[in-house]
Amino acid sequence: MCFLRRPGAPASWIWWRMLRQVLRRGLQSFCHRLGSCVSRHPVFFLTVPAVLTITFGLGALNRFQPEGDLERLVAPSHSLAKIERSLASSLFPLDQSKSQLYSDLHTPGRYGRVILLSPPGDNILLQAEGILQTHRAVLEMKDGRNSFIGHQLGGVVEVPNSKDQRVKSARAIQITYYLQTYGSATQDLIGEKWENEFCKLMRKLQEEHQDLQLYSLASFSLWRDFHKTSILARSQVLVSLMLILTTATLSSSMKDCLRSKPFLGLLGVLTVCISVVTAAGIFFITDGKYNSTLLGIPFFAMGHGTKGVFELLSGWRRTKENLPFKDRVADAYSDVMVTYTMTSSLYFITFGMGASPFTNIEAVKVFCQNMCVSILLNYFYIFSFFGSCLVFAGQLEQNRYHSIFCCKIPSAEYLDRKPVWFQTVMSDGHQQTSHHETNPYQHHFIQHFLREHYNEWITNIYVKPFVVILYLIYASFSFMGCLQISDGANIINLLASDSPSVSYAMVQQKYFSNYSPVIGFYVYEPLEYWNSSVQEDLRRLCSGFTAVSWVEQYYQFLKVNNISANNKSDFISVLQSSFLKKPEFQHFRNDIIFSKAGDENNIIASRLYLVARTSRDKQKEVIEALEKLRPLSLSKSIRFIVFNPSFVFLDHYSLSVTVPVLIAGFGVLLVLILTFFLVIHPLGNFWLILSVTSIELGVLGLMTLWNIDMDCISILCLIYTLNFAIDHCAPLLYTFVLATEHTRTQCIKSSLQEHGTAILQNVTSFLIGLVPLLFVPSNLTFTLFKCLLLTGGCTLLHCFVILPVFLTFFPPSKKHHKKKKRAKRKEREEIECIEIQENPDHVTTV
Repeated sequence: MCFLRRPGAPASWIWWRMLRQVLRRGLQSFCHRLGSCVSRHPVFFLTVPAVLTITFGLGALNRFQPEGDLERLVAPSHSLAKIERSLASSLFPLDQSKSQLYSDLHTPGRYGRVILLSPPGDNILLQAEGILQTHRAVLEMKDGRNSFIGHQLGGVVEVPNSKDQRVKSARAIQITYYLQTYGSATQDLIGEKWENEFCKLMRKLQEEHQDLQLYSLASFSLWRDFHKTSILARSQVLVSLMLILTTATLSSSMKDCLRSKPFLGLLGVLTVCISVVTAAGIFFITDGKYNSTLLGIPFFAMGHGTKGVFELLSGWRRTKENLPFKDRVADAYSDVMVTYTMTSSLYFITFGMGASPFTNIEAVKVFCQNMCVSILLNYFYIFSFFGSCLVFAGQLEQNRYHSIFCCKIPSAEYLDRKPVWFQTVMSDGHQQTSHHETNPYQHHFIQHFLREHYNEWITNIYVKPFVVILYLIYASFSFMGCLQISDGANIINLLASDSPSVSYAMVQQKYFSNYSPVIGFYVYEPLEYWNSSVQEDLRRLCSGFTAVSWVEQYYQFLKVNNISANNKSDFISVLQSSFLKKPEFQHFRNDIIFSKAGDENNIIASRLYLVARTSRDKQKEVIEALEKLRPLSLSKSIRFIVFNPSFVFLDHYSLSVTVPVLIAGFGVLLVLILTFFLVIHPLGNFWLILSVTSIELGVLGLMTLWNIDMDCISILCLIYTLNFAIDHCAPLLYTFVLATEHTRTQCIKSSLQEHGTAILQNVTSFLIGLVPLLFVPSNLTFTLFKCLLLTGGCTLLHCFVILPVFLTFFPPSKKHHKKKKRAKRKEREEIECIEIQENPDHVTTV
């Protein structure tokens, strides 16, 4: 191997170039040997993946188990709210609260809720009989110890000019029934049975009371409606698979019955399918539990796997047809598998980082773990199982067998004597090949379209200004969307859209959004409640909230009865002997923890209840209230915590869901920078970084404008967008920077002609496969559809519109290639002249 030094080039540049060439040729040599191995032993490489799929696929059927803990799955794993819940539970256990108000404040527990909604224009307060009948029917249910809390009216209209805020009418009432299970397994089973009966009863009562609308919710409803998506999507996933199979088969076909490869397109999609089945089997055998977010794995794996399939088909078409089929397979591997290995490695790195301990959402972590296994198996199945199929198809082509009917193709003389339809079916395309076309594969309809029509159009000088304007519009909308990102802590985004939980949440948001959930305010250290400065601090902390507080009630009690309690002994004595014995104040007993040291009683902890006035964006204001109160617990003299069961899902959710995509993006950037001087050409990495950044920000901004929140599904799609963009842009860019044509325009035409067919085949199959997700009545699948549609659309826009135009404006320059070709041509002309002068009698043979 000889490396010529360019005049003026530093020695370090020569060494870097030598290193890049050695690495590139080493990888190509390895992939060539891999292709040769597969071509020599196709039966072995076909059998091993099939055996693995059968083994692990059967294991998946026997070990299938759904995830039962929704909080563990979608709530941040490490959050301050869970620590606060443990402290609240230790201070005020459930079995001490009995059936008092807010007894299940620090854990959702088992419960049943119902909203009774009157018809438009009616007053729910005039529907007392229907409300009481519903209430009595619930209380008469067996197998459940319940407590009744009727704590909210919705759609309230107050009496005009009323000083005491008297209610004139209301549209809805919400009733909650908490079950006392106390953490016992038996009681929990009884509670689950009670909740099922409760939901059935609400459906029955809805039929009896046509003048009222009943919306019910139980503690298991969210889990049931979360897993309902998988049941609803079964038929649509099968339809999606059939569409991808059809698209791959048609796009791999040609009029030429010898070189057409419809079955390879079909087998390529099936290869990805069996690799996903094998990955699922490994997941379930290792005690993994299924959840509905894993529904996206087949689509993610299909987008990457079919890219390798179509690139291998394109690589096969670029090989020399006169070579033996085994050499053609090895050459196709050498041409394609280097880039496919790099992109598969980046998939593994990014999703591996998503599966790291830094990820705080269990659903994202489980998904990324499964995706890593799927990518590894996908890569193995592509070069083994699909490679074996390519070997057999190549052997059929070399022996001149029909690509569909697998029969010998008759000679041209025989075809001339047959009808036109027979000639059409059995023609090998020899007649269509003109004398100047040396590659019969150029008749593939996508290649023909790109070569004869699209390449000339997109590189036209009059088209380029419009492409620049289009990109500026794209960048503007993307930037505008990135400034409006909102977190998706609302778990409703993951549920089936026609489920009872979503209906209940919509009604609750409409009629009961004026107040926040009841927030527990826990003072966990002894406090001098009789001190006026402490009383003032408590009032200041509770300002802005409506408080249900034993402290305020006790101060009011002392004031009304003209009792002085300015010291500790008087304060506690009157509290225990008088205040807490009044029937109207007895429920406060569970909110105060006393301790006795000798003859002296102390208050070591207590709790209050706070309710904030909110607007329609209730969730955001609850998060703001939480972020406002927590710092005060550290800065004030009063040591307290605030907690509501919803805090477990809201606590630092936006940070938890964005960390995986930031880590994945940082990983991709780090890998590309570290390999900046080791890859085929440094400018290839530079352009790849710019392209991936543009696609990622475009998808992120357009997602926001399309009302997609940053939940775990959209974050997983953003991680996938990084890899999908690299998967499709990398071959195009590296071919461009290595092209030796005279101009950049000719280089981009060559790149599109070489890789455009595979890119268009894959993205088209990917987008068509997403269409059935539109018909799944689920918020989760709708989010998945929108995110992946933007991913495929933005990638297609960059590969076929933006990059072909922008690469003609900027480096790398192709002038040195033009100079080299001129020098070689001049040298060749001089040699020819010398030969003519030496042999004047044989001029015509030179």
